Formats: sequence, C-alpha cells, structure tokens
Amino acid sequence: MVEQLKAWDEQLFLWLNQFHTSWLDPLMFQITKTEVWIPLYVLLIYLIFRNYKKEGWLILVGIVATLLITDLVTYRFMKPFFHRLRPSNEVSLKEIIHLVNGYTGGLYGFASSHAANTIGVAFFIFLLFKNRYRWIWTIFIWAFVMSYSRIYLGVHYPGDILVGALVGILGGYIGYRLYQWLRSKSRLRMNQEVN
Repeated sequence: MVEQLKAWDEQLFLWLNQFHTSWLDPLMFQITKTEVWIPLYVLLIYLIFRNYKKEGWLILVGIVATLLITDLVTYRFMKPFFHRLRPSNEVSLKEIIHLVNGYTGGLYGFASSHAANTIGVAFFIFLLFKNRYRWIWTIFIWAFVMSYSRIYLGVHYPGDILVGALVGILGGYIGYRLYQWLRSKSRLRMNQEVN
C-alpha cells in the first residue's frame, strides 16, 4: 500500500511539475524565499499590535511556538527519520523533472518544512483574526502559493506538502491554544494585582 501511495505521489508530482514557463521560473524561485515575504510579516505584526496592544507579545510567543513545533517535527524529526529523497535528488527523476537555477534543496523532503511553517502561521493568524477581518482567509493563498512553489521547483512531492500542511495545522492550533492559555494567565495575574 505504501509503495502504491508513493507511486501516485510521484505521478502527481510529475504532472504538476511539467506546468512551467520561462517567465514564471524566476518568480517561483523568489516566492519560495522567506525574506521576500517580509512586507506581509510586517503587515501581520502591525495588525496584531493594532488590535491586541500589549497582548501582541503573547501572540508573537504563540507564533514562535507554532514555528518551533512545525520546524522541529518536519526538519528535526520527519526528514531524518523517513529519509525520503526529494524528487530533485532522486536519480530516476533528475533527467525528467523541471528544476530552476539548479536548485535542489536539501537531501530529504518528507515532510515539507515550508508547507508546515507557512500553513501553521496562516492557521494561527486565521484563528486569531477570523472574527475581526472577513478577508483574513486570504492568508491561506500565501501559504498555498509558497507550498506550491516547492513542487514547481522540483524539490517536494505533493505528499510532502500535504503532510507538511497537516503538521502546520496542528502546530498552528497548538500555538494558538498556547497564546490563549498565556492570555488567561496574564489576565488572571492582572486581576489579582488589582484586587
């Protein structure tokens, strides 16, 4: 069964990876970089502190916790444990897949840290702002584009992205719950000081 899933994953990867154009290559190569998204991160930090004031620091702790969870699970545990080569490092695929600028990523790709991190943060932000901003669901577009860029560049199978996304959702939820716990502790302490 596992071998059949891997075969389907490879076939889907090859189908998705073939949709490339010369004008999209440099764009996708840039999209996958974290620093390109700094304006988005600045906007999110602005919205956090505008809406939550001093409590914004507790939210940032929750986001950092989300990233620690997603990164530790995917990068420190899953990749070394499963040893699944990225498609870009798979000898049988090297000649038929589309790579951009010779970029191959690290050796192992299961599960995608990019997908876990971006979807984790997106889910946290969605939970935080879903009742304040009706448009906040669009944060998932960023996470989807970032995740898809990994397939486009030939460094992740769709299964890597899917499992990374699940890790991200779990990490985002845990990070958000941590923030809520810290907020309740902080408010309880403030009430005790007042009384």
